[in-house]
Amino acid sequence: MDNTPRVEAEYNDCGQHGCEVSTAYLKVLANHPADAVTQIAEDEAMTGLKLYILDTNVLLHDPRCLYEFEEHDIVIPMTVLEELDDIKDRKKNVAQEARHAIRAIDQIIGDSSADEILKGVTIELPGQAESAVQLGCLSIFPDHQLRSHHESAPHFLPVQHCKDNLIINSALHLQQQHTDQHSAREIILVTKDINMRLKALGAGLQRVEDYRTDQLVSDLELLPSGHKRLQGNFLDRVEHINSYQDNGHTYHEINQGILPDAYLNQYIHDEQDEFAARVVKIDGQTLTLLDLSYEHLMRQHCWGIEPISIEQGFAMQALLDPTIDLTILNGAAGSGKTLIALACALEMVIEQKRFNKIIVTRSTPPVAEDIGFLPGTEEEKMTPWLSAIHDNLEAMHEHDDRPQSSIRYAIEQANIQFKSLNFIRGRSIQDAVVLIDEAQNLTPSQLKTILTRSGKGCKMICLGNLAQIDSSYLTPLTSGLTYIVERFKPFEGAANIHFEGVFRSPLAQYAEEHL
Repeated sequence: MDNTPRVEAEYNDCGQHGCEVSTAYLKVLANHPADAVTQIAEDEAMTGLKLYILDTNVLLHDPRCLYEFEEHDIVIPMTVLEELDDIKDRKKNVAQEARHAIRAIDQIIGDSSADEILKGVTIELPGQAESAVQLGCLSIFPDHQLRSHHESAPHFLPVQHCKDNLIINSALHLQQQHTDQHSAREIILVTKDINMRLKALGAGLQRVEDYRTDQLVSDLELLPSGHKRLQGNFLDRVEHINSYQDNGHTYHEINQGILPDAYLNQYIHDEQDEFAARVVKIDGQTLTLLDLSYEHLMRQHCWGIEPISIEQGFAMQALLDPTIDLTILNGAAGSGKTLIALACALEMVIEQKRFNKIIVTRSTPPVAEDIGFLPGTEEEKMTPWLSAIHDNLEAMHEHDDRPQSSIRYAIEQANIQFKSLNFIRGRSIQDAVVLIDEAQNLTPSQLKTILTRSGKGCKMICLGNLAQIDSSYLTPLTSGLTYIVERFKPFEGAANIHFEGVFRSPLAQYAEEHL
């Protein structure tokens, strides 16, 4: 029976909503009989080459993952395409990634025939048809037809209302088919879902892996803290030092061997609290340190707020320094990230008049995809999500005679604007301080979108706590916040400070340490 008209009708209906999935590989469902599911396995196995089956969350996490498996082949079950189609036009917070993944698949498949799609289409890097890098093939697996094999394959998982099981069954089917061949081929399911990995292993799949190609650090302990505490007195440890004055600042040139792991804009201080500096230049075997003075750091004053810890002092220095365009503040809840960032932003806009406005934005789970259900303007709709800003404004003005009047004055004079991430794409932000709150819930792609909005005279501030990720698609190691901390290490215009300690209250501190 030819089901092509039904499939084309489904595709046309999809197209009304902006579906980019190619008609060719939807027709695979209609043009091939049930035994088509074995066609991939029946092809001659290539010795030494692996076959990777990708889960939906891998494509959402990194839409370019299709180019990361070297010469090995990739299989995408039809269920994965269905999930991408469901996500891309439902205004979910990973809809953009879903669309990118669909376009990447479509670019590789192109005008290939249904037979070619089943057997595998050679993957070519975009714009590099004659690339020296030899990649494998991409094929679409019609896993819906496995349901007819379910009774004869008792090792398959039940698939009622569980798309994960359909994907696992695809991998089990391919593993069985390739095991029966003379030249067995290694079948590997790749997913970022821990529970799915456990289920697949329990069902008998021999290889299940996480996707870690884009993971820049293997452990959060390896994530740069942005500052380093040295034992003893720092100046006593240095035998050869060249100190000089320039534009009212004191600089020290030392041998890099003293701080072999130092990187640009890393802060250092000694345990005697007598020396504090920032690495401002790395030239061969020479490090240049900007002397900051520990006492000066702790005496900084912004909008009535002074640093309580040395980390807050480092953060204030980085925020107020005109040479640093991006400041990343990460740490536990109650460590003072938002308070310090907001106080410095108000100081720079109202007192120093270096910027014209403050733009505050953040992810809004679980409704990042839609703020239309809330009444009022964009700012009014974002207000419930940005209550942390109002809380900190109240804390800064709690001792004023008229706290609410002071808060309104600060909002008006600093021209504080609350913006949704939905509407920031395409903008060019100039002469503004941009506070990106709850950045741990953003993907690398989303943070890239925001940071590339930076125009002339714009300072970006990212705030986040990797222990409070709300997104089901992210982990502390794959969060966009972790990504930019590592990526911006070599950039001379970026500084990262990890806050230690909790200052909100004894209760908050105890909860952070013991829960």
